[in-house]
Amino acid sequence: MLPTLRSSLPYSMAVAVAAFALFYFLPDFNWPQQVYVVIGVLLCGILMPVLLDVKGPAVPPSSAELAVDYNGDTATLYVGNLPYRANEDAVKELFQRFGVVINVRLMKDRQTGRRRGFGFVEVAAKDSAKMINKLNDFEFQERTLKVREAKERQDDDNQSE
Repeated sequence: MLPTLRSSLPYSMAVAVAAFALFYFLPDFNWPQQVYVVIGVLLCGILMPVLLDVKGPAVPPSSAELAVDYNGDTATLYVGNLPYRANEDAVKELFQRFGVVINVRLMKDRQTGRRRGFGFVEVAAKDSAKMINKLNDFEFQERTLKVREAKERQDDDNQSE
């Protein structure tokens, strides 16, 4: 459900019930049906934005919308077999279900700029094991993710020795 629809739904229902009660209990004015439609449109078209503006959203912001300011130990997770259409926000939202996410980096091909199907997620160290357990072999956008702790990058100089 869209966030704007989710936030306005309680108010829409309240206005609909109030309009129904108003027209049900008032004496019949024998107005044409078009007048009732215009009144309904005015109620929902004018009163609804006023209510939303004054009251604010009915649903608190999700954890994906809150900024993360984490100062503890962190761990970096490797995430492989990502769908090429997945973006950083979608991956962050998925991982935030299981803990604190500090940063998401999805790798791109330098020449084409297209995603390469893997990335790294920096998370709170205390949540990393839980995320690995929950999200390794997890079905995400029709692909089975591979999640494990990232290995330190090895320089080419160290490999030749």
